[in-house]
Amino acid sequence: MSIASPRPSRGFTLIEVLVSLAIFALAAVVLSVAYLNIIGSYRAMGGRQQAEEDWKWLRSVVLVEPDREIVEQGGRLSLPDGRQVNWSAKIESAGVADLFRLTLEAEAAGAGGREGWNRREAVQLLRPAWSDPTERDRLRDRTRQRIAREEGS
Repeated sequence: MSIASPRPSRGFTLIEVLVSLAIFALAAVVLSVAYLNIIGSYRAMGGRQQAEEDWKWLRSVVLVEPDREIVEQGGRLSLPDGRQVNWSAKIESAGVADLFRLTLEAEAAGAGGREGWNRREAVQLLRPAWSDPTERDRLRDRTRQRIAREEGS
């Protein structure tokens, strides 16, 4: 009596198939999470870029305004995409003739899937039109005296 030899295996066992499916599912989950993180990062970066563009727009509008009272009143500005920005400004003399410290604050509400933003920035501006003539003369005299003292020493 001869015993028949077992046939050579041509396929995968059930365990091998299940292990390979588990590995494939794990890889798919890891890759999809990485993809979602990249998409979220791009979206956040785009929002920050848009907020920076909005801020530049507001700054340019405020900085070209020649009337000091209008700047000090602050206001509401419509952005190119239709959203609104509430802004305020504080102007202080910098102690030098015609030089001012402008502190600009703004807040834009989020809309259309965009996040809102708040920002504050201080800049030095040379604005002769904003100066009071008597204050300007006083500051210039003080500067002349300081320069004369420094040259005399």
